[in-house]
Amino acid sequence: MTTLDGEVVEATAAEGQSVLDAAADAGHLLPALCRKGTCGACVATVVDGEYTLGDHGELALSPERAASGGALLCRTYAGGPLTISLPYERSRVLTGAISVHSATVAAVDRCTHDVVRLLLRLDVDAEDGGTAEFEPGQFAQLRIPGEEETRAYSYSNTPNWDGELEFYIRLREGGHFSTWLDRTAKTGDTLTVHGPQGAFGLVETGPRPRWFVAGGTGVSPLFSMARRMAEFQEPHPLRLYLGVGGEADIFGEDVLAEIGGELPDFSVQLCVSRPCERADVRAGSPVAALAEDLEALRKQHGELPDLYVCGPPGMIEAVEKVAQEAGLPIERVLSEKFSVSATA
Repeated sequence: MTTLDGEVVEATAAEGQSVLDAAADAGHLLPALCRKGTCGACVATVVDGEYTLGDHGELALSPERAASGGALLCRTYAGGPLTISLPYERSRVLTGAISVHSATVAAVDRCTHDVVRLLLRLDVDAEDGGTAEFEPGQFAQLRIPGEEETRAYSYSNTPNWDGELEFYIRLREGGHFSTWLDRTAKTGDTLTVHGPQGAFGLVETGPRPRWFVAGGTGVSPLFSMARRMAEFQEPHPLRLYLGVGGEADIFGEDVLAEIGGELPDFSVQLCVSRPCERADVRAGSPVAALAEDLEALRKQHGELPDLYVCGPPGMIEAVEKVAQEAGLPIERVLSEKFSVSATA
């Protein structure tokens, strides 16, 4: 298995053992989440070799993607030697166990009727002193004390010495974590944090423009990436498309203003699916807005951007289709899918 930066990861699989499990047995924890073939977090490309792809959801891996070598490593079984291309750098492959930390709730802020900003502060321990270390784009799994279940949420801030972890979380009716967050959570509560995890993040491809596309709280990892770009004063032109239901569902404008104040070439396109009176908001989906802007760029012979997408699987597939129609290679569309079961 070869990473984006050319590093090779090797593993030997027993008969009937998935590539993901074989890698773990060899000491390499590849990015994954559900391990059931439903979320798409462990997608990669088989370059050469025979393999069997087990049962999986089409939203996690479409038939078209599977036909071109796409594979979910939790459902990929080798029929002989395999060569696999991993869509992330070696640094995203963990060695050893996933870090587990205790954290205290520092703030629970209601942004809209169903979006909450959760701020945690890592408790100081002997291992790292409570420093928040992760890569923008990654996620953590959060666990309520006394409970076994975890839920995955992407960091929206950047690494820091203060140990702060920020998340934007959508409340889902009847959801395990959502119910606690909506009815019980308060400042001073303690949570267990499993992470960082995940392969989503910025990829160095030169000075090409970067366009971010998000649906709802899928914007969290993109907030983190944009903030990192602002901290490092990266020169890439950056455009963010954020889609929500209506005007009352818009959130994070303080974050957008913060980023805009530090990145000179940053623009935002808010998109709403319901009628809205704001002049700075675009009617329709972020995918439709993206398609229009890519077509306009093509007609102007402008430089096509790298796309970073986070949202439901259906939205990501729609973005991939739009990108293909615009002549953008699939490898320049980087995405993070999230499933309701993993985030409720």
